Amino acid sequence: MLVEELWQNFLNTIKNEINSASFNAWFNDLKLLNVDNESITIQVPMEIHKKILGDNYYSLIEDILFKLSGINYDIRFILEDELKSTVETTRIEIQKVQEQTFWETNLNQDLNFDNFIVGDTNRLAKVAGMAVAEQPGKIHNPLFIYGKSGLGKTHLMHAIGNFITEHSNKKVLYTTCDMFMTDYIEIANMEKGQSALDSSNHFKEKYRNVDVLIIDDIQYLVGAEKTQQEFFHTFNSLHRSNKQIIISSDRSPDDLKILEERLRSRFMWGLPVDIYPPDFDLRCRIIKQKIKGTSIADKLDENVIEFIANSCQNDVRFLEGTLNRLMAYTAMIVPEKIDLEFANEALKDFINVNIYSENSISGIQKAVADFYKITVEDLKGKKRGANIAYPRQIAMYLSRMLTEETFPRIGLEFGGRDHSTVIYACDKIDSDIKSNKKLEYEINEIKNKI
Repeated sequence: MLVEELWQNFLNTIKNEINSASFNAWFNDLKLLNVDNESITIQVPMEIHKKILGDNYYSLIEDILFKLSGINYDIRFILEDELKSTVETTRIEIQKVQEQTFWETNLNQDLNFDNFIVGDTNRLAKVAGMAVAEQPGKIHNPLFIYGKSGLGKTHLMHAIGNFITEHSNKKVLYTTCDMFMTDYIEIANMEKGQSALDSSNHFKEKYRNVDVLIIDDIQYLVGAEKTQQEFFHTFNSLHRSNKQIIISSDRSPDDLKILEERLRSRFMWGLPVDIYPPDFDLRCRIIKQKIKGTSIADKLDENVIEFIANSCQNDVRFLEGTLNRLMAYTAMIVPEKIDLEFANEALKDFINVNIYSENSISGIQKAVADFYKITVEDLKGKKRGANIAYPRQIAMYLSRMLTEETFPRIGLEFGGRDHSTVIYACDKIDSDIKSNKKLEYEINEIKNKI
């Protein structure tokens, strides 16, 4: 029986069961809203109708509907205002679901805690990351992760974000410092027909209407004064609301000397934690994890794993590149087994070009000293004349750019100077290169001689 037919038969039947005055008072203005296999919803004009129909006529309505349809319906009476409220609530719930469904976190789903290999050099960072993931906004806020490029900072940040999204409905956003700066710059380069206010509101909506903000490579805010100011306000807005902030950098908060003091001090509010280059044991375990399920997993000798681990001492990304090179070479030759001789042949050019040499800083020092016709002892000594101090800064800059050594280690190689001196030298030369073509030419000449 059609729903319309069922309702009309119901009205005709009950009209014969009760007097016309009662029918006109309580049934004439009813509307059938919905019928399914178990329930029927009827709209009534006033609250009194709900009471009278429920108290005095419910059994009669139930019996008539059962006789007409053979179904023992659960009958619900609803006011028009209640209907509007229900529709609005449903609309809001749908909107929330849509927002959660289509929110772009920018997270890499493949990077998680399970495949983040832990050793002594990154254990504290992993423990801190898991604590934040389990209680975002309540512990270590902000979490500031620092260390050289290629050591797993980005992996750990994605792992935290993915854990939070999988175990809560919190809104997570991963971004890089470059992306943040680009979005901020676009406020001044608005889309056609969009006001500055609209553009600014869109920016704030994106970065402040989140529960967890993850921002990578914060050191690139150096020199961007207006963007620093905007990030300062974003940071304050989130922190006041107990929203989690996770930041990474290639240097500690104390070493970000060119950033505003008020930003650096806020980075210290939570927990700064560093990641060091992986030790030999950790590198071996990373290699074994990386080759799982690959074409070389069952072919690689243990001594080849140790050979690669010894050859890639400071950068997990370089280690991954070495494995990719080995897999590509293996795909062409297709050996039954990958022994040390085969690995040496496959990687001879790649490792010889890229592997870090313990003497690379001394090589840079010699090249700089020769170019500027001074001695290596001058670079390491205490002389401060411009003809020595500036080449010394260039040598520090090149040591940072061309090796994987830390600021303290570079300072040690230059007569035991403090790491802050090295940072200042690197930032100064990096700035000077942008406006001094002669300096850019000299540095390129020195690189060619290293």
